[in-house]
Amino acid sequence: MKSTIALLVTFYSIIPFIFAQDSKQKEVLIIGTMHTVPKIVKHSYKPMLKYAKKYNPQAIYVESPMPNDSISWNYLKNGWSKNYSTFYKLSDSLQRSFSFDNIKFNITLSKPFENLSIADLNYLITCFAYLRNEPNHAFYKYIKSHGIEGQKKPTRHVDGDLSMPLALALNIKTLTPMDDQQTNDKYHLAWKKCAMEGRNNGNNKINSIMNKRDYNNSILPAIFRRLGRHVNKRKKLKRLDKLSAFSYVAIKTEGCTDGERYWNERNARMAKNIATQVSMNDHKRNIVIVGASHVIGLEKELRQNYPDLKVILMND
Repeated sequence: MKSTIALLVTFYSIIPFIFAQDSKQKEVLIIGTMHTVPKIVKHSYKPMLKYAKKYNPQAIYVESPMPNDSISWNYLKNGWSKNYSTFYKLSDSLQRSFSFDNIKFNITLSKPFENLSIADLNYLITCFAYLRNEPNHAFYKYIKSHGIEGQKKPTRHVDGDLSMPLALALNIKTLTPMDDQQTNDKYHLAWKKCAMEGRNNGNNKINSIMNKRDYNNSILPAIFRRLGRHVNKRKKLKRLDKLSAFSYVAIKTEGCTDGERYWNERNARMAKNIATQVSMNDHKRNIVIVGASHVIGLEKELRQNYPDLKVILMND
């Protein structure tokens, strides 16, 4: 009898500890996006914004290069994106000429959104460019142009319709970059090579069929403003991952194999960027807003290598 009582006392004494541990577990909610949507479905991000607000994250991670990722920026300064290239030149120029004051920067950044003057916004815009922090440079330019209420008309882009309005609505002062493009040039070369190799072995036909089926399946959800939900269905996410990683191919070729490796390695590095930064802050609820093709890869990497994090997908 005494042993039974002792066992019960021990059991009930550890219950609060179990719940305390669970309450401290950090979450990472991953939302897959469509980047820029066509005009015909310009309101596609509206339900996604509503969903994200309801989750009420404390930090917003976005698909933009990290300021200290010199390898990615070395590629991007002359890479695929004209916007990134232009931003790099501005940042490079400011790092040679601008006198950055960390104390003044933090004081200005700590002001409530509604108290930021045009001079404050211009200063923050310049500072973020100096710091090579591209998403927040764009964020404060957005505030300067559209105010704290944001742009009324849909921008059709994930930044203007989701990540930035979400940050303003929840009073989150900065977006957190987490992207990695260190091998993006090699990935694009492998993509082209895979397409050339697939002309005569049936791989391109498989790709064409998958893309056509994917497009057809998206028509009805797009019409009824459910494109965001549709894109985040696990079946859809797996198909996008296969297409981006070239793992759909029936015949393994050098280009396709290289492309799959570069894709998976990029997802692994992005996951590390997310997990490292999450571990350094006190935020329990963290949202990752990323191209839908990356969701399955990020989920896999985070679950396998960072088991202390609770990973959630939009449709879970």
